[in-house]
Amino acid sequence: MSLQSFADVAKLVKATPELKTVALVWAADEHSLEAVFHVERDGLLRFLLIGIREDIKKVAEKLGHTVRDDQICDAKTPDEAAAKGIELIKSGRAQFLMKGRLETGELLRHVVNKEYGLSGNRIMSHIALNEIPVYHKLVISTDGGMMPYPTVEQKKGIIENAVSVMNALGEANPKVCILTAVEKVNPKMPETIEAAALKDMNRSGAIANCTVEGPISLDLAMVRERATVKGYESPCAGEADILVVPNIHAGNLLGKSFVEMANAKMAGLIVGAACPIVLTSRGSSGEEKYNSLVLACAVCN
Repeated sequence: MSLQSFADVAKLVKATPELKTVALVWAADEHSLEAVFHVERDGLLRFLLIGIREDIKKVAEKLGHTVRDDQICDAKTPDEAAAKGIELIKSGRAQFLMKGRLETGELLRHVVNKEYGLSGNRIMSHIALNEIPVYHKLVISTDGGMMPYPTVEQKKGIIENAVSVMNALGEANPKVCILTAVEKVNPKMPETIEAAALKDMNRSGAIANCTVEGPISLDLAMVRERATVKGYESPCAGEADILVVPNIHAGNLLGKSFVEMANAKMAGLIVGAACPIVLTSRGSSGEEKYNSLVLACAVCN
């Protein structure tokens, strides 16, 4: 059964027997701490805060929250904090990471380090889980934040990452739509050729645990009536669980259109590493950070 809202995701987390722990890297960040404290108050996670102890406690006090000494891991610099976050994941003390007041590159540099990082055989990609008022279930859009111009093989990895998230949310066979401007293969539109190749991979079993459709336009993927009018027959028409965009620009535009123009709620994660990474932008709302933390709790091992 498909989830319809982030409230449904929260119910999944509440039903799990053991709370997950987030490691907030370089944690003296008011907005990140506020989100972490909110999710903890709702009984959905535990936290470890990495950074300068005095700075963390000062920000926490400003937010009206008292942090215990055993909830803080000392680090003098953002670089040291990122390395310590990796250690916490590997030791099992934390199950996923969240970026605090440091640059994205500072954190990801440690995540992808070949000697001690968290990357494995899978590529890392960004997924956005969207709750859109006019759509009947939660839908993922990917990749709007990690890979600028993915190849066909990289898109295969992007699909597999998104499918693993949907599987963790209880959707055993998510419907994956490879978005293009048209519904037929056009040699002058490389994206349509790639979409057809990805569909063939799914049919051959090279992409598993999902149903892939493409090329398909956004309206047909999300509105069954549009597909009916055009005579486009597919089990994915009007039922998309995952929207795969051609490149990062399309993904960024689609995600912001959902939020800013369609009043959508959103959660974002980097997936494909040994654990999910909550990596929201400085302009993200408190609600987006909250939803992202809850989503990470739901999908991390």
